Amino acid sequence: MNQTSQHSRSQKQGQAATALDRVRNIGIAAHVDAGKTTLTERILFYTGASHKIGEVHDGAAHMDWMAEEQDHGITITAAVTKAPWRDHLLQVVDTPGHVDFTIEVERSMRVLDGVVLVLDAVRGIESQTETVWRQRCRFGLPVLFFINKIDRPGADFLRVLDAIRERLDVEPVAMTVPLAEQQACIDLLHRRLLRFNGEQGERVDTEPCPDALWESVAELHEALLLAAADADDTLADLVLNGGEPEPEALLAALRRGTLAGRIFPCFGGSALRNLGVQPLMDAAVDLLPAPLDRPAAIARRPGGEPETVAIGAKGPLVALVFKVQLWDGRRHCFTRVYRNRLKVGDTVAFQTADGAVRKEHVARIFDIDAGRKLKLDQAEPGQIVLIAGLRHAATGDTLCDPEHLLALERIEARQPVLSLAIEPAAGTDEEKLLEVLDKVEQEDPTLKVEEDPETGQRLLRGMGELHLQIVLERLEREFGQKVRSGRPAVAVRETIRRRARAEQLHCRPASPDGKQPEISAWALVEVAPRGRGEGNQLSCRPRLRPETAMLSSEQQQALEEGLKAGLATGPLQGAPVDDVVVTLVEVELFGQQSTLDALQAAATRALGTALAAAAPVALHPVMQVNVVVPESNLGSVLGDLQQRRAAIHATTTAQASGDDAVTISCEVALEALLGYTTELRSLTQGRGQYSMQFERFDVV
Repeated sequence: MNQTSQHSRSQKQGQAATALDRVRNIGIAAHVDAGKTTLTERILFYTGASHKIGEVHDGAAHMDWMAEEQDHGITITAAVTKAPWRDHLLQVVDTPGHVDFTIEVERSMRVLDGVVLVLDAVRGIESQTETVWRQRCRFGLPVLFFINKIDRPGADFLRVLDAIRERLDVEPVAMTVPLAEQQACIDLLHRRLLRFNGEQGERVDTEPCPDALWESVAELHEALLLAAADADDTLADLVLNGGEPEPEALLAALRRGTLAGRIFPCFGGSALRNLGVQPLMDAAVDLLPAPLDRPAAIARRPGGEPETVAIGAKGPLVALVFKVQLWDGRRHCFTRVYRNRLKVGDTVAFQTADGAVRKEHVARIFDIDAGRKLKLDQAEPGQIVLIAGLRHAATGDTLCDPEHLLALERIEARQPVLSLAIEPAAGTDEEKLLEVLDKVEQEDPTLKVEEDPETGQRLLRGMGELHLQIVLERLEREFGQKVRSGRPAVAVRETIRRRARAEQLHCRPASPDGKQPEISAWALVEVAPRGRGEGNQLSCRPRLRPETAMLSSEQQQALEEGLKAGLATGPLQGAPVDDVVVTLVEVELFGQQSTLDALQAAATRALGTALAAAAPVALHPVMQVNVVVPESNLGSVLGDLQQRRAAIHATTTAQASGDDAVTISCEVALEALLGYTTELRSLTQGRGQYSMQFERFDVV
């Protein structure tokens, strides 16, 4: 392999980045432990961007650069790197697979142009695979599938193709068929056999595919031809008449279909065994979009008018901050430039989530290579860079020319479902701890630090046990802040089971000294239950008494804020209220006595009384769970799940060379899963594993 210095490589990457048609901005995504990081390590090695292959199981992966990632053997934070391939620049984002860190996938998808979705050839489509697929669908990203671990006992390339067809409801198109025992794969497009030789599989030798082998994949080749013909009418007659188009024409048709989201090319191999990776890299260049191939983004001006933002140098600056991260103790913003260029020293403006407009200066710009950074003078359109100097910019903020303010669609973050009561350990400065927690909270939109109003305890809220564990480890390692924590507590919501009405007269007499005048307001509120997961619906158009009265815009807003405040604290546990229809039926005004505070208080208290009368009930987070266990342990694991009141949906068996692995799909309340990792290991002698993702809040 040709090795280059970091400096010369960065020069080449900088030159390639200016040619937008030669950039491929792709993400590697999958269910946990499907082999994303292992695949990324091979891409870096084969392109010459890394001089050696780092293995995840050795804690030496280039992309898993955080100490916690190396200790736990998983990807926690999305890492960005660049690799040159066939005169193109691959900007690669390696994303986490664990559901606790799904925000990393969400905000990465927001700035990607294409995705490589990695599947386990034994397990096929898993729970987090479907989550990633939904995220990919939301942003309309073209996809390549890499069916990994084909060397494992029980691996079945064709079965995974069927699973893609059934579970994801798309038609997969096989491009290479792996032959694990021969360290080779069949290239269906060029009708050839590819052998991966050399010490690390870096040498790809090609030869015509033997007739006997070709017969075994003839149907897959025919499916490829039909997919290409479906994407290009000029090929249809030739293919339907039994002809064979030239590979270049097929590739052009496949690219059109892939970019349109109608064709889903599939590649097979084993990243760990250095099998089948180079054809996938070729496909990233040949089939995935350049930034210019993607639809233009839609931004909003301050008045709400839409504006089209196409990637390129023309027009005022538009760049999206998609992630905030503390690096060397300082705040940095991962940013993708959409329009114009961003230079060191530029003044940028952005609108925060609460509507405030801020201006800041760009102090430094860095190119990123996983855990390393390299100074740049400017960032080009389409480029992903790291920016230092922005003290207030947060995830989802749009950096703009101060004279041309715009806002791209913000990045949606899920609400936390698990909390820990925390306090400083002996010798830890509480003020310093609060400062550090604020910094970590800015990094992660799914992490919240709150105070329990009843106990006064400080709560750290997150997406799961692992998420909170990693945060506590980082507090100690990065910031020297030791924390004591209690048992995890599950976040709950509240709802109601029947319709109810309540009225409230809020009246406060004047103070004897006359400094506080009398205030009065009356409100009648009706509540009714909605379907689970439908959210809240507020109607704030009340009848008024006296009939001649009219609400000012300020009074209307006060009433709406009163209803929202009433929904923030339920009657059972003071938790937020979900899935309720709230109707402000009637309001009585008493002239100047009906101040804004009086109206807000009347609406809040009337709603609280109505909720208490409407058979309130607690909603607990319910998780979609996949448990993978040896068949010999199936009975004991099922019995344990039933004790946890799990709703079992299905059990499926994957034949695996003498030891059948069974996947149990079920729904379980999150509270019942606290500490389940330890129990599952005990029941299966350490061989069982499980994954979960938030499904909904429900009555349990």
